[in-house]
Amino acid sequence: MNGHRLRLRQLGIDTHHEHVIYMHRDCHVCRAEGFEAQTRVEVSLGERRIIATLNVVHSELLAIGEASLSTSAWCALNAAPDDRVGVAHAPTLDSLSAMRSKVYGHRLGAAALEAIVADVAAGRYADLHIAAFLSACAGGRMDLQETIDLTRAMVKVGDRIDWGRAPIADKHCVGGLPGNRTTPIVVAIVAAAGLTMPKTSSRAITSPAGTADVMETLTRVDLDLASMRRVVEREGGCLVWGGALTLSPADDILIRVERPLDLDSDAQLVASVLSKKIAAGASHAVIDIPVGPSAKVRSEQDAQRLELLLQQVASALDLQLRVLRTDGSQPVGHGVGPALEAHDVLAVLRGIDAAPTDLRQRALVLAGELLEFCGHSPPGLGRARAGLLLESGAAWAKFQAICEAQGGLREPGLALLCEPVLAERDGYVAAMDSRRLARVAKLAGAPGSANAGLALHVRLGDWVQRGAPLFTLHAQAPGELAYAKQYLTTHSFLTLGEEVTP
Repeated sequence: MNGHRLRLRQLGIDTHHEHVIYMHRDCHVCRAEGFEAQTRVEVSLGERRIIATLNVVHSELLAIGEASLSTSAWCALNAAPDDRVGVAHAPTLDSLSAMRSKVYGHRLGAAALEAIVADVAAGRYADLHIAAFLSACAGGRMDLQETIDLTRAMVKVGDRIDWGRAPIADKHCVGGLPGNRTTPIVVAIVAAAGLTMPKTSSRAITSPAGTADVMETLTRVDLDLASMRRVVEREGGCLVWGGALTLSPADDILIRVERPLDLDSDAQLVASVLSKKIAAGASHAVIDIPVGPSAKVRSEQDAQRLELLLQQVASALDLQLRVLRTDGSQPVGHGVGPALEAHDVLAVLRGIDAAPTDLRQRALVLAGELLEFCGHSPPGLGRARAGLLLESGAAWAKFQAICEAQGGLREPGLALLCEPVLAERDGYVAAMDSRRLARVAKLAGAPGSANAGLALHVRLGDWVQRGAPLFTLHAQAPGELAYAKQYLTTHSFLTLGEEVTP
């Protein structure tokens, strides 16, 4: 390896999470090893090692004896300018043959899936390989046993918390409904009732905001396992980003690649959701499946299929599970985007009169179900107890305490640019397309710009007059505001009709 060392130059190239190494085309290492562009190589610095993808430089940006690293690779190796790194062929990945087998339609056994997941978690797969695996598993191409084995493998490669007591509550929404930010409210209510609810959440995959994105506008969410445990032991609950932990770490990598692909297969969804619950030590979980014409789950038949798969996999892995199907016909709350949704959450917890009623009611239903499921409320009385905890201020006090334990509570921000979109004619709000609405919020900058998104002013069935505001776009940059407005000239997510739709 001594003859295969290169001096590092920092170029500051951001490739998001993917590790990349840059070398000159005439580099002696490239010549000696036969490296070409896109070769997967092992890069070492002291005791640290990563697998990176080679990009070849054909200019004088790098000297022949120099190399550079993408920002993520630089941080992973804790590198400094002028450090000397070793570069060698990456170890052969036997699991790639199993991945290719899945591409050709063959089923995978437990050992093969465990090998694939282990290599993904260890950073040995390029994003290209992960994308191929995700695509091969999408579209109903994984059977029940494969889904169970995938879930079990994802739990196995990470840490698993044992809280030393039961029950441990959890809750998840499968997504697809903008503004459905019930989780922070549910955690506050359930923890105020005396239950333990260590909630880990993801950032947005295909939506304008995930729970972690919303909570990050309010408090610190990137806690490690030790810090998370301290918060939970002190307050009975937490609201943290799962990507900062080592609970089912392969899931966070798969989610990162899913995001630009806009893929979310049933098998991967179930494995993702349940592996995180099990790894976080949950014994009881409630799953919210919104069903609607433009939600992620569009029909009762699809919901039944997903519910059955969730129940079967949970049963195989000894997780107690309840599934609720909820109304997915329109967005929830007023805001869509991290800060806007955070404002809605605070309004509900604070008991403000203008708080969105639908968000409040959905959170109470889910919290009540968890209280009953975990034996903290008699059957049929969970919703009422959840309501009392919210109305009395106990849930708001608990939420504040959780945020303070995580690093302090702050108020979410407001966008620099706001522009209302007005009704072009009179009519009743007949339909809302949640997917297009999410697209508009993302074009406005969410979730990358936490204050961006949109605020809805109407609900299904509302009568609006020409010139009345339907919603307001929120953006941090003129370009993003323009992108959203341009999209709206050819794509409407809100339909006005002559009469109320049944």
